[in-house]
Amino acid sequence: MSDASPPAHSGDQLLLILAALANPHRLRIIAALQLSGRNYVSQLAREVGISRPLLHLHLQRLEEAGLVTSRLELSHDGKALNYFEIADFALALTPEVIAVSAQSLTLSLNKPDP
Repeated sequence: MSDASPPAHSGDQLLLILAALANPHRLRIIAALQLSGRNYVSQLAREVGISRPLLHLHLQRLEEAGLVTSRLELSHDGKALNYFEIADFALALTPEVIAVSAQSLTLSLNKPDP
């Protein structure tokens, strides 16, 4: 018997997190934000080496999973810039966490990954 505390994530949330992290572009986005801190979309797209529309799709998945947050701000010249940064998260993945989280799954497993 383990003294592990209950999982911090429901089965659905755990599935969203794992799906979000199961993509090399999204891992690179997380890494870039960790290294350079919060950043706006155009600069982040240049750093990661992907188009802004593709970056938006990946950032949306990361935000849905609670791994990044966004904030719209105005630049000094009046342009709207959407800044993203890493959310404060930690994931402990053990067989026990998976077993407990799986009991609360309600999401379909057939959702396509962009």
